[in-house]
Amino acid sequence: MNNPNIIKYLAFFSIYLIWGSTYMLNKVAVSELPPFMLAGIRFTVAGSLMLTLAKLFGKSISMSKGQLKNSIIAGFLFLAIGNGVVVWALTYVDTGFAALLIASQPLIVLLLLRVVEKKPVKKLSWIGVAIGLFGMTLLVSQQQIRQDASSLVGIFMIIGCVITWGYASIFVGKADLPKNYLVNSGYQMVFGGCALVFMSFIKREQWINPKLWSIEVVWSMLGLIVFGSLVAFTSFNYLLKTVSPEKVATSTYINPIVALILGAVVLDEVVTLQSIVAALVLLTGVYFINMRRSPAVYLRRRAMRRIKNI
Repeated sequence: MNNPNIIKYLAFFSIYLIWGSTYMLNKVAVSELPPFMLAGIRFTVAGSLMLTLAKLFGKSISMSKGQLKNSIIAGFLFLAIGNGVVVWALTYVDTGFAALLIASQPLIVLLLLRVVEKKPVKKLSWIGVAIGLFGMTLLVSQQQIRQDASSLVGIFMIIGCVITWGYASIFVGKADLPKNYLVNSGYQMVFGGCALVFMSFIKREQWINPKLWSIEVVWSMLGLIVFGSLVAFTSFNYLLKTVSPEKVATSTYINPIVALILGAVVLDEVVTLQSIVAALVLLTGVYFINMRRSPAVYLRRRAMRRIKNI
């Protein structure tokens, strides 16, 4: 498959839909397993498998000292903090709510790009961010959330993860990392997984023998390793090198819809009307962030291309 457009479409499919399902898988697994243990096993195993596959495909897994340092930083920011702490937060909040809260990431990415790289922000992007923030306000202003102290703890944890993930997205987009996406993702997951294992010991989590895991947890872990890590995370790293970070960040708008549906259908989570409205508002924000020119200009250029092909 050498068509770059098809590869990009499949990569976006992975980070949109597959990652949307990982909230449900993590929620199932974290109901029995400690969060850092869960995430640590997931990424250490997935990263080791990915490096093994790269070696079998004849790819060099060696890297320079600079690439080693950057891989450690990226793995820690993306996976130890950006993912591991989210798994921990799922012990406090529902999957759909967590995914919707993480949808504030495009705003963080745009602000970080503005501050760190002095990159100008287009008006349409600001409109999308404003719409997204309105959706976030609708979400967190619900009475049952404001009155639940544990939900507030989960909210603060996820906000910290969003900031960390946003900075990591910009960092990876410019950092010197292994060129092969299997090798790049593999090392990030191994280093991130090792950091999570260390965090698990620091937190004094009680590790549970895999023989004692329920069948639901086993299948969830396999889904997280194979699809959530091997497939989706590699797609994510590929997109960071081929499209803009703020466009990759729009996956956080699609993920909540998938998470809301799976949470309601599989986990029997309550989805309020206000949450549904918030989700629709956030999706509207996606449209404006992705739209790089006005509809009139877009349609005019599209018509000109059609005329040239006649």
